[in-house]
Amino acid sequence: MSGFFDLSEADAANELMRLAKQIAYHNKRYHAEDAPEISDADYDALVRRNAELEAAYPHLIRPDSPSRQVGHEVAASPLAKVTHDVRMMSLDNAFADEDVADFVARVRRFLALPEDAPVAMTAEDKIDGLSCSLRYEKGKLVRAATRGDGQVGEDVTPNVATIADIPQVLRGDVPEVFEIRGEVYMAKADFVALNAVQEERGDKIFANPRNAAAGSLRQKDPAVTAARPLRFLAHGWGAASAVPGETQSAVMAAIASGGVPVSPLLVRCESVEQMLGHYRSIERQRADLPYDIDGVVYKVDRLDWQERLGFVAKAPRWGIAHKFPAERAETTLEAIDIQVGRTGKLTPVGRLSPVTVGGVVVANVTLHNRDEIARLGLRVGDRVVLQRAGDVIPQVVENLTRDVPRAAYAFPDHCPECASEAVAEEGEVDVRCTGGLICPAQRVERLKHFVSRGALDIEGLGEKTIIEFFGLGWLESPADIFRLRQRRSEIVGREGWQDKSVDNLLAAIEAKRTPDAARLLFGLGIRHVGAVTARDLLKRFTTLEALRSVAEAARGGDAEALAELTGIDGIGPAVAEALGDFFHEPHNVAVWEDLLGEVSPPPYVVETKDSAVAGKTVVFTGALETMSRDEAKAQAERLGAKAAGSVSAKTDLVVAGPGAGSKLKKAQELGIAVIDEAAWAEIVRAAG
Repeated sequence: MSGFFDLSEADAANELMRLAKQIAYHNKRYHAEDAPEISDADYDALVRRNAELEAAYPHLIRPDSPSRQVGHEVAASPLAKVTHDVRMMSLDNAFADEDVADFVARVRRFLALPEDAPVAMTAEDKIDGLSCSLRYEKGKLVRAATRGDGQVGEDVTPNVATIADIPQVLRGDVPEVFEIRGEVYMAKADFVALNAVQEERGDKIFANPRNAAAGSLRQKDPAVTAARPLRFLAHGWGAASAVPGETQSAVMAAIASGGVPVSPLLVRCESVEQMLGHYRSIERQRADLPYDIDGVVYKVDRLDWQERLGFVAKAPRWGIAHKFPAERAETTLEAIDIQVGRTGKLTPVGRLSPVTVGGVVVANVTLHNRDEIARLGLRVGDRVVLQRAGDVIPQVVENLTRDVPRAAYAFPDHCPECASEAVAEEGEVDVRCTGGLICPAQRVERLKHFVSRGALDIEGLGEKTIIEFFGLGWLESPADIFRLRQRRSEIVGREGWQDKSVDNLLAAIEAKRTPDAARLLFGLGIRHVGAVTARDLLKRFTTLEALRSVAEAARGGDAEALAELTGIDGIGPAVAEALGDFFHEPHNVAVWEDLLGEVSPPPYVVETKDSAVAGKTVVFTGALETMSRDEAKAQAERLGAKAAGSVSAKTDLVVAGPGAGSKLKKAQELGIAVIDEAAWAEIVRAAG
């Protein structure tokens, strides 16, 4: 993906913020309102872009990251709420054969299996429906619930009772409590017939079978659901007093024997080659299947391995969805506009002749940077191939007319907002405005970032208001936000502002007088300091004042201070340098001190799980024999400990396996407690 890894961290953080908002909006439209505005492929592409950015910049992962969210909130739903005993997770996606091979390799590494060790997987078609959990007690259906946000869903028990595929009583010998999970869907033929009836009646026409299924299941009146041709296929389970099998395939067979339908395309595979072969077989059958699918799901077959693998954020480590490829379309590049971000980066945006790709009309596309334009040889008037897929969205992947004689596009050398010189620093691909805070675009974008959801999250102070107040000269820096109460009389009476709306805004601002220190730090937009990095820094230093002191000392040549910064897992020299440079700039210090004159963030204290290592920093070194390094770090995090990558004076415990070298030696020199793998296992067992 050309140009992707040339993104600055500030721009990456900004894009992650936009993606979080976009995905949350589309989640609401899709899950809560059954009225999506984009296709599944387009949605997957947004999620994939977010995942790629987070993989490239893990320290920028946001608290509201889509990778940490499942489904949608159900607060606004008229249906009763149900808390899931076992969270309903979603799956990470694979888009290429290599992604599938990498997934299997990750499983092997996590389980510390030899490279040639067989890892059996189940593979089945991924139905495009509405996730639903069916709770059976003593074999009788007692409750049905939608996924919701994964933890709280909607009670649809009366509606599910009308679906013929779902038995009210399971056959055979079944567990005391058993939650069967799967997809409620509508067959293609039934969907066409339903829309014909809807049209004849003058009622709502559904966009696709998934929307029709969701809208039909989530009815207040079960009679409406009963009139709709809904179906169900199981793909897993949740809470269970006992699990009827030791493998995924065995439990799915037990579910089928109980009378609940499972996919006829579910098979067990012994190798990556078999998995991909089944994927291609299903892809060939896709058009002829009675229901819509959008990929194939792979799951580790052994349940004991699933348990060891566990979960990351919203998804299990033991499963993945292999999505089908995206569509492409041709269109014309009508113009190239330049947008200026808060870091001064000039981003080219292509304006296109509108074209439909994957079921959605696309009129704009990011062209990333100057080098990407040159690589594709893009000029206004070119005929281009557009893709909205799992790489970036949308993306120009080919220029069909690059050989047509036409003047090359001249990337601007001056900022279109302030006319300052625009240059690319040595070794960087991005062209940036040199105007700094005299550039209105940068100042406005920085203010927008400061009040964004991942930063101070000030309700009512949106983009439109910031632009309005900036234009009036009321907002020059973050501290000015907290002085807006002095302008109440000036705000009241402006178009769109009444007493109540002004008071609501000022109250929202006043509520942030004691902000979360990590959010405040992130909101300042310091280069390389994303949301996660900000939290990691405050976990170590507790207060902003202490962080500033260490950063300034490190820049001044204090080796101990530099080691203290870079000893934090995930904090490298680039972050330390960026912090030092920030506090070295007099203007930044003035903004910092002005802001802290208006707000008083309390010390940053993180609650930890009660265990022998809670709140401590643990380093694993040497060859671990009973678990992989990833599994060990996951254990540490579950116990409330911090798994660091290097040993320093701040390290509390070192777990050393055979072959431990320099880290063990340093721990011994520093007098840090050292234990072996068996002792660590005992700590884990004692914590339960």
